[in-house]
Amino acid sequence: MSKDNPVKKAAGKLAKEAYEHAPEPVKDKVKDTLKDKAKEKMVGGIQDKANEASEKLGKAKDENAEKVHDKAEDGEGKAQDALHKVQDKLGKVKEAGESFQEKMSGDEDGDKKKQLKGVKHIKSVTSIKSSTKHVKSSNDIKNYTDMSS
Repeated sequence: MSKDNPVKKAAGKLAKEAYEHAPEPVKDKVKDTLKDKAKEKMVGGIQDKANEASEKLGKAKDENAEKVHDKAEDGEGKAQDALHKVQDKLGKVKEAGESFQEKMSGDEDGDKKKQLKGVKHIKSVTSIKSSTKHVKSSNDIKNYTDMSS
């Protein structure tokens, strides 16, 4: 019902006149009743708004939880992909290492150069040819005049 309703207006005027002509104890009783009704109406309105806000908060919470769950699944998938890539790369490195080890330790062709030598096979300083041995000096090099004779 809107405020322009003629029945409501007439009822409002009638109640106002009855209140003005009523004795004081009845007026006090009407005031108390109106205060209680106003409180109930106000509390009811506040309660409705609180319930509505609570529902909105619950919906927002559910939506955020769903978004977080989706993002967590995406992150988990990306992490799994990265781990699989690392696992593949490590597998390739392991295979390459095993292949290298087989090549280095195997003597299939009888090629001793491929085998790694131990510390005892490394030449000492005394067994390395020095630059003074078996190197000709400028006096030992033949000259063009020496060649003609």
